[in-house]
Amino acid sequence: MAKSSEGGIGIKIYTSSPQLDPPPLYPSSPPPSAASPPLTAAGRKRRAVASGVQKTLSKTSLLANFLPTGTLLTFEMVLPSISSNGECSAVTNHMIYSLLLLCTLSCFFFHFTDSFRGPDGKLYYGFVTPNGLAVFKAGLGVDVPKDDKFKVGFSDFVHAMMSALVFVAIALSDHRVTGCVFPGHGAELKEVMQSFPLMVGIICSGLFLVFPTTRYGIGCVSA
Repeated sequence: MAKSSEGGIGIKIYTSSPQLDPPPLYPSSPPPSAASPPLTAAGRKRRAVASGVQKTLSKTSLLANFLPTGTLLTFEMVLPSISSNGECSAVTNHMIYSLLLLCTLSCFFFHFTDSFRGPDGKLYYGFVTPNGLAVFKAGLGVDVPKDDKFKVGFSDFVHAMMSALVFVAIALSDHRVTGCVFPGHGAELKEVMQSFPLMVGIICSGLFLVFPTTRYGIGCVSA
């Protein structure tokens, strides 16, 4: 509204209209105060298993660099099918022990393999021995190098043992393994595994620097 005085000076007075609440940015989204539906028992178990796997992989991501490619991936893929979601039985325990033994042996023996590239451009693999490289398939018609680097040495045993130890540290960080292998000791193992993988990683990193390797065996980067 406007009022004018006798002197001809006009003063306008405006009254502000009440402000309305702005519309929501996402009309289709539920209001913030809406509570999410409660999880069922199966949903809570799946969330717990997924959280455990995520924590295991996050804590041991650096340790996985010391393992042959595919070993940890195979372990994490096979373990859910034989662990029965943490329900341990005699059959489950034997299968977990077999999986641990198989993966540990693969980490150990793969460090005694090496490769060379032949004149045809193909990559040939074999075991390193005191006499040199023994290719997996004989009669290939390719001359096998006789260099000393293809002979087994002390550093090969160091790398093999450290790789097996790293895998054991990663495997024991999974609650599905410790729950069946060491039943009734969850609290003690949880406390130990908070620092054990870190200690293993530091020790193995130091030993791998002291004993470097130029092997390009199975599970390693191609030469």
